This record gives sequence, structure tokens and C-alpha cells, in this order.
Amino acid sequence: MTNKNTLTAALAAALVATTGLVAAPALADHHMEKAAEADIVATAESTGMHNTLVSAVKAAGLADTLTAPGPFTVFAPTDAAFLELPEGTLQSLAQPKNKEKLTSVLTYHAVTGKVTADSLTKMIADNGGKATITTVQGGTLTAMIEDGNVVIMDAKGGKATVTKADVMTSNGVIHVTDGVFMPA
Repeated sequence: MTNKNTLTAALAAALVATTGLVAAPALADHHMEKAAEADIVATAESTGMHNTLVSAVKAAGLADTLTAPGPFTVFAPTDAAFLELPEGTLQSLAQPKNKEKLTSVLTYHAVTGKVTADSLTKMIADNGGKATITTVQGGTLTAMIEDGNVVIMDAKGGKATVTKADVMTSNGVIHVTDGVFMPA
């Protein structure tokens, strides 16, 4: 069986062969303090656990958008989350002919505006336990609380848990998720 780190590196390389990504240490407190000075893309690059996401963003031509003033909220799947996709999904999305589909999947993880954990949990409480979020892609995500955690459900019924909330950046906020959202 292939080592997961090797597979993650291979998938990231397949998305963009020329990104020059260098693995960074896991997201630590000192990264959190400096994150507010960096934009969404630079912050995601610094974590060492979002290499696949950053490579995909660059392959889709979305890096300029996510470095713009914003603000944006990004639900950022980890490299491990991408490994949980059905076999062949990531490889298919990485093909140049599927750039539009890749862009759709990635923009389904972004929301215009700065949605903090506090504002999201308030939206959930104010709406009877579920909040609908409209994404940049135009689809919707449903946020809820399960077992004390914020869980986001995509249009296909897939769920991902927010594992780290409120990573503040210069142009918005990142919420780290353990799953990849798939639009309808």
C-alpha cells in the first residue's frame, strides 16, 4: 500500500507540477499569530496540511482571487481529506480538460464575506439548528452542530467537521475541515 504522505505529494504534484510548494511544519500557534498578516493562499501554504488545496487553487487559476482584498471565508480541506475522496476523483479533477469542474469544486468551499465561528454558530442557533450558506460557486452548504462540533453538509449529503476554526488572514478567515465538499 502507498504511504499517505507520498500519495498526497504525488496528487499535489499532479495538480500543479510547477508550484514549488515546500512542506511546512504543521499549523502551530506561531503560524496563527502571523496568519492575520498573510492572505488566504499564503496562510494555507504555511500550514503543511493544505498542499493539495493550494495546488488545486493554483491549477484552477483562483490564487489571484484568494489573494485579493476580499473578505472571503474558506472551508479548507486538509491533504488527508482529499485522500478520502473516491478513487480517481482527484486525478480526474487534475486533468486540464476538467479545469471548470475543479473550479466549481473549489469555489464551493468559499463564501463571500468574513464568517467567523461565532457568527456561524449564531446563524445555526437563529435558524432552528441549521444554517444555509451560499457559496461563491452559487450552491449552498448547510451548517449544523453535531456532538458539539460545527459540521458542514454539502449538496450531495457529504459531511465534514470543522477541526480548526477562525484562522484569521489579511483578507478573510479559514476554517479547516476534515472533508471535501462536492457541489450538486
